[in-house]
Amino acid sequence: MPAKLRNLELILLTFACLLNGGAVVLVQLGALGEIQTDIIWLGGGLAALAIGLHIALRFVAPQADPFILPIATLLNGIGIAEIYRLDIAAKHVGWGADGIRQIVWTAIAMAIALGVIILIRNHRVLQRYRYIAMFTGIVLLLLPMLPLIGYEQFGARLWIRLGIFSFQPGEFAKIALAVFFAGYLVQARDSLSLVGRRFLGMRFPRARDLGPILVIWAAAMGVLIIQRDLGTSLLYFGLFLVMIYVATGRLSWIVLGLLLFVGGAIVASQLFGYVASRFHGWLDAFNPDVYGAAGGSYQLVQGLFGLAHGGLIGTGLGEGRPQIVPLAESDYIMASLGEELGLAGLFAIFALYLILVSRGMRIGFAGQDDFGRLLGVGLSFVIALQVFIVVGGVTRVIPLTGLTTPFLAAGGSSLVANWVIVALLLRLTDTVRHQPRLVVSP
Repeated sequence: MPAKLRNLELILLTFACLLNGGAVVLVQLGALGEIQTDIIWLGGGLAALAIGLHIALRFVAPQADPFILPIATLLNGIGIAEIYRLDIAAKHVGWGADGIRQIVWTAIAMAIALGVIILIRNHRVLQRYRYIAMFTGIVLLLLPMLPLIGYEQFGARLWIRLGIFSFQPGEFAKIALAVFFAGYLVQARDSLSLVGRRFLGMRFPRARDLGPILVIWAAAMGVLIIQRDLGTSLLYFGLFLVMIYVATGRLSWIVLGLLLFVGGAIVASQLFGYVASRFHGWLDAFNPDVYGAAGGSYQLVQGLFGLAHGGLIGTGLGEGRPQIVPLAESDYIMASLGEELGLAGLFAIFALYLILVSRGMRIGFAGQDDFGRLLGVGLSFVIALQVFIVVGGVTRVIPLTGLTTPFLAAGGSSLVANWVIVALLLRLTDTVRHQPRLVVSP
C-alpha cells in the first residue's frame, strides 16, 4: 500500500528534520549562548530538499522502504550539527567552515540521489553493465596513483585534484565494485559453491576456482601497500568476502579470506614502516614514546579521553571540548559525538545504523532475483563494515584507519557516495515490492 508507506516516511522525515534543527539550536546555546538564524535557514533549506526527495519518491518509487530516507537525513543532520560545533570552536566562518561546506555537499548529494532514482527505474539494468562497473571501479582505484592529479594527504594517497576541486574516487569505487561483484557471482555461483573437497567439515574450493578471491586479495594488498590505507583495503576485501559467502553459502570462503587478509596485513606490518606504526599505536597506545612520536598514538589517546569525558549521557552539545582531538570533524567525528552525547547518544546513533543496514539486508530475504539480493546485501554491508572499521579504530578494538563515518563525517566524496547508496537501496526496495509473489495452492 504505497500511500501508507509514504505517509509513514513523511512523519518520520518531519521528526528527523525537527531533531536536526534542535541539535543545531542546542549547539548554539551551548557554545555561543545565543541563537543565530543564518545556519538555521540553511538547515531549513536541506529539510526542504529532503521533503522534495520524499515527494519525488511518491511518483518514481512509491513502494520504497519508508525508513531509509528519514534515517539517512537524521544521521546527516547530526553530523552537520557536530561539525558546526567544531567550526565554532575553531572560529571558522563562511566557506572556510567545514559545516557550511557539508551543507552544500549534502544538497548536491541529495540532488544526485534523486537523479539516480529517476534514471535507474529498475535495478536489473545494472546487471547488464557489470563489466563496465568492474572497469570503472578499477580506474577509480588507480586514479590517485597518477602523477599529475593524485596527491597524498595524512600519509595516504587516496585523493585526486582537478583544479580547485578534490575528491576521493575510492568512495565511488566501492559502489561500482558492489555492482560488479553481484553480477559476477550470479553467473559463477554454481562453480564456486558446488565443486570442491571437504576438509574439517567444510567444502573448500578447487585451486582453479580461487582466482577471484586471489585477484581481489591482490587488489586489497595493493591499496594497502601503494596507497597506504589499511581501512580501504579491508573494506574492499570484506565486501567481496561477504558477497561471495552470501552467494555460495560456504563458510570456507570466509576462512580462506580471513587467513589471506590477516596474513597479508602481518607481512605488510613487518615490511612497511607506515603499517607498523599503525600497529604500534594500536597495541602500545599509552607508551610515552609512541604517544609523542610523529604519527604515533596522540590522536587515538585524545579520542579515548574525549569518550571518557562524555561518560554515559555526555557533556551536552556545545559543552564539550572535542576540538582537542586532531581531525575531530572527519576521522574522529564519533569521538566528538561520544564526548557531547555520551554512551547513550552513541548507542542511539548505532541503532540508526542498525535499522538502516537491516532494511537493506531485508532485500536479500524479500527479493526474487539473485542479482538484486546480492546487490542489496553488498550495499548494506558496505555501510555496516565502514561503521565497524571507524568505530573499532576510535575505540581501539582494531588498528586506526582513515575511513570516514557514513553521513556523519565531513567530506563531500563520502557524503555523495553514501547518498547514492541510499538511492540504490530505495530503488531496490521499491522494485522488490513490485515483484510478483509465488503462490502455492494447496
